[in-house]
Amino acid sequence: MPSLHHLLEQNERWASEMVARDPECFFRLSHQQAPQYLWIGCADSRVPANQITGLAPGEVFVHRNVANLVIHTDLNMLSVLQYAVDALGIRDIIVCGHYGCGGVRAALEGKPLGLIDNWLRHIQDLARQSRAELSALPSPDARIARLCELNVIEQVLHVAETTVVTSAWARHQPITVHGWIYDVGDGRIRDLGVELSSLDDLERHRRPPV
Repeated sequence: MPSLHHLLEQNERWASEMVARDPECFFRLSHQQAPQYLWIGCADSRVPANQITGLAPGEVFVHRNVANLVIHTDLNMLSVLQYAVDALGIRDIIVCGHYGCGGVRAALEGKPLGLIDNWLRHIQDLARQSRAELSALPSPDARIARLCELNVIEQVLHVAETTVVTSAWARHQPITVHGWIYDVGDGRIRDLGVELSSLDDLERHRRPPV
């Protein structure tokens, strides 16, 4: 018997329940993929995109990595993004971080963890840029929470700066990039109020306040 037989049994029950509710569900999924959203999220096991948004299989295209980073040399992320925009015609891209992110905490605390330190360097750079704001906060937990938010906002900007999205906007393809954060403590998603839908939005976001 396979060592992970309990997972196979759970899959059998899940598939049977899905068919009992909707006999055609797997037929439809096997013939077409037409998600409405691209989700760029953290690889944390507590933040599954479909479950926390109440979406069914096939409704959200997902890319996840440690600390939900959008790095312009990451061909994996860029390939997902291009496929979502150019092949699937997705109109809404959601960057969703979460409070208590282990990657953000590790970056802020600066404890060496090995290979992943190179990946988290991007968040350390953001923490240095935001040093004044973070140091004014009353506790380490408050600083980590705020850096989780700032990281999402930064990654929204990075998505909007990719050639995939700027090219789509230049040809008037409707795409909106949203910044959200999930609270593992209460299961709620919060909109961080950053939403970019055009090259003009991107320029306004880049422009420092007067």
